[in-house]
Amino acid sequence: MKIEFDEMQYQLDAVKAITDIFEGQAKRVSRFSVSMGEIIGQEVTETGIGNKLELTDEELLENVQKIQMRHHLPKSTDIQDRNFTVEMETGTGKTYVYTRTIFELNKQYGFSKFIIVVPSVAIREGVYKSLQMTETHFQEEFPGQYCHFFKYDSSKLEQVRDFATSTNIEVMIINIDAFRKSFEDPEKESKANLIHRERDSLNGKKPIEFIQDTNPIVIIDEPQSVDNTEKAKEAIASLNPMCKLRYSATHREHYNLMYKLDPVDAYEKKLVKKIEVLSIQSEENFNDPYIKLIKVTSKNGYKATIELDEKKKNGIVKRVKKQADPRRNNDLYELSGGRDIYRGYVIAGIDATPGNESIEFESGRILHVGDVIGGMDDDTLKRVQIREAIRTHLDKELKLIPLGIKVLTLFFIDKVENYRIYPKEGDWQKGKYALMFEEEYDKLIKLEKYRPLLEVSYIGEQNAETVHDGYFAKDRKGKFKDSRVTKDGRLRSTKDDESTFKLIMQEKEKLLSFSHPLRFIFSHSALKEGWDNPNVFQICTLVETKDILTKRQKIGRGLRLAVNQKGKRVYDENVNILTVVANESYEEFAATLQSEMEEETGVKFGYLEEHFFAEIWQDTDEDQDIGYEKSAQLFQFLKEEKYIDGTGKVAEKLKEAIAENKLVLPEDFAEEQKEIESFIKRVIKKLPVFNKKDKVHVKLNKQVLLSPEFEQLWNQIKFKTTYSVELDSETLIKRSIKGIQQLPPFKPRRVVRENALVKMDRSGVTGEGKTFRTHEVEEEQSRLPDILRYLQDHTKLKRRTLVEILIGSKRLDDFKKNPQRFMEEVMKIINREKRKLIVDGIKYERIGDHEYYEQSLFEQEELVGYMKANAVKVSEEKSVFDHIRYDSKVEREFAEKLNNDEDVKLFVKLPSSFSIDTPLGNYNPDWAILMKKDNEEKLYFVVETKGSTDKEDLREVEQDKIECGKKHFEALNTKAKYKLANSFEKLKEEVY
Repeated sequence: MKIEFDEMQYQLDAVKAITDIFEGQAKRVSRFSVSMGEIIGQEVTETGIGNKLELTDEELLENVQKIQMRHHLPKSTDIQDRNFTVEMETGTGKTYVYTRTIFELNKQYGFSKFIIVVPSVAIREGVYKSLQMTETHFQEEFPGQYCHFFKYDSSKLEQVRDFATSTNIEVMIINIDAFRKSFEDPEKESKANLIHRERDSLNGKKPIEFIQDTNPIVIIDEPQSVDNTEKAKEAIASLNPMCKLRYSATHREHYNLMYKLDPVDAYEKKLVKKIEVLSIQSEENFNDPYIKLIKVTSKNGYKATIELDEKKKNGIVKRVKKQADPRRNNDLYELSGGRDIYRGYVIAGIDATPGNESIEFESGRILHVGDVIGGMDDDTLKRVQIREAIRTHLDKELKLIPLGIKVLTLFFIDKVENYRIYPKEGDWQKGKYALMFEEEYDKLIKLEKYRPLLEVSYIGEQNAETVHDGYFAKDRKGKFKDSRVTKDGRLRSTKDDESTFKLIMQEKEKLLSFSHPLRFIFSHSALKEGWDNPNVFQICTLVETKDILTKRQKIGRGLRLAVNQKGKRVYDENVNILTVVANESYEEFAATLQSEMEEETGVKFGYLEEHFFAEIWQDTDEDQDIGYEKSAQLFQFLKEEKYIDGTGKVAEKLKEAIAENKLVLPEDFAEEQKEIESFIKRVIKKLPVFNKKDKVHVKLNKQVLLSPEFEQLWNQIKFKTTYSVELDSETLIKRSIKGIQQLPPFKPRRVVRENALVKMDRSGVTGEGKTFRTHEVEEEQSRLPDILRYLQDHTKLKRRTLVEILIGSKRLDDFKKNPQRFMEEVMKIINREKRKLIVDGIKYERIGDHEYYEQSLFEQEELVGYMKANAVKVSEEKSVFDHIRYDSKVEREFAEKLNNDEDVKLFVKLPSSFSIDTPLGNYNPDWAILMKKDNEEKLYFVVETKGSTDKEDLREVEQDKIECGKKHFEALNTKAKYKLANSFEKLKEEVY
């Protein structure tokens, strides 16, 4: 199986962002030969042939600024030693991007010498494997351009000479440790890397001299780990680079930022998997004593870190960590804030002996590190994590195997001995995690639900022992061992790691094949970087000690979009969901992930920057954005008005102005006001992070549902209608044809549907703990979909009209290239043009007395809400439901006022299944209300609540749907009135 590579526009944009730096450089083709050590040819050096840059730094800077303006990035004022930065989120193909950049730089400017510097053996092997995988692809994309790539090996220094003298594209992959040591003591060459020592085989020259003469373009992969010290920077400079191209998802320093695809962009554009968090935690029970021993230490006196439930001054009980010692604070009753259930738990002693770390209470009871009193012990929690990871894996196999997609699960552990034990004598034995895995797998795979999987050949023929394996460093005897990790969490690569990395890297494609039995991978922290697999769908971390992997490192192993058995990328969001099995809450996971993003990538959640508005499009005939200068003016205005502080952090004043539609901008921005407000809302919007403790199941109040009052209200609004549209078909056809003809050329098929449990935007990261369902989408590769049926369903037009539009457009060849995208783009154009013509001409008619919405649709609703976040409790006498689940602050306040107003006798938030058919899609109004005037006359209303009722503030489609809703209720010819309101007070003022 070979992975196929699509040509993604964002990747091409990233390539062009680098190649355009050298715009103005003359195309240069060199020809030379090597004979008896003498180099003959144009632009030769003493040792070979090198890149030659003809542009000045001033010309480069001018090009850099043009590119930055194109991508709305901060403008550079200095060339910064020709360092150029590309920021791309993990899983979006940065290796592909810089490989393609190599070919483009050679094709356009003749540059031929490149060095890829990586921080570790793991990444070196990953890069080498990527170059192998893309070799055929780039041969087809760039015919006639031969690329020779190799891994630097100090035992094969003749490769360096070949690198210098070759006429082909030459790419050397080298890890920083291979040439970092050379500057400590020039008099003691034995301490230097071999690359810095003179060699007889190279005519007495140092290998580094051959590299220096080539003036290579140096590509730094993960620069935050490569040149993060002065010695490393000095080592990079020793290569004599023509320029340095820096690629990473987590830059610490942004030198000349040329292209940026940060985590938020990647998630919003559906370029990586969405994240689903499966939280595994023991329930807190504050009625029984809970004690967990976290760690013990003998440094500076014997101390123990204990987790227990403490009563705070406000009476709230919270689970906290406390430090105790046998001499002073050894009474857990006092440490808990005086909770009676801890009486008698007094620490008498601490044992810090390695392997026997424990505490002893005065009662004689001993508690070892990791043990728990009154709660679930660690091993039980780990077993549950393993079980749920397997269960999630098998559930996904049921859905994805029919689509030709293999499912992989990755377990991270901190100690090899938990997976495999090596006694002093005899063969190895299974560790506790391996045993737990096999026991739980055997139980689950036998369930009736998973019987279809046993009919799949590569699963049914395997047992628990064959479906999992470990990938760790090995010693000389072939035994697994822990990889070496520094105190700051950095991986130290060794020769023992190298063989293991080769194995898993070389099997990257093999692991994706149904022919390979491995489906569950256990690994040490060694795989925290440099390896990922597109079909890792579950990641589970089983860690007893401090977790050295960040959230981003964990999810990074499985973010890449999936591939099927034909090696084709699958762009269906219902497939691309990564499940993280976490032993923490959604809130903790989301908060930590957001914090890491801010620290590692510089993404500022809740902040505006001076250049942010540059991309907003002007509402003019010139088709251009507002640009840097106007963006800076707007930023300065917001700062002067105290809407933001000096750092760009959004103030409460701006949030309130946006919420209340009171933001007044300078006249110069009047045309763009809606776009600007929409952009700011993306930054300041507070997305909910739901707490499971606040979870409520919204219950139906049947007493109200069956009451005479509700029946009266329902009889006024329940009837269905049909609509007809009068429009000029010829005008619609002409405008649609013109719009389709202006569409750009189409690329290969990309099917993407947004659906995710963990959501990211400029305001932050949220984790939402709710049930998530996927809907399978199966692509028919052998036949084209029924485009007329699709367009009929989505435009409500006749086939004859659609046929005339499609034939007249003369673009049906594009339909064959990318059916789904073509259909969607054509549908958007037709609906856009239709929308302009139909709203004024639409007519609704009541179907009759026998076509109506049943009251039973309220019983079909399965609603879950979260108090303090999106649910409010209401009177059981006034509403069909005991809680109202709201979508906005306006809805929450409206519900509260309805609940407390004496004139409101009954109200209900209409279910989503109560939808009105419109040419623009289904429309679901918000509220149905029964009020009494002077306690006699009954008033019936259907109300749509919006933050603003101004037509200028409502989106076009939204406004048109509201207009259709109004005409629908007029056609019912009942006492029900349709109202648009932004507050209950204004509604009451209008109707009374």
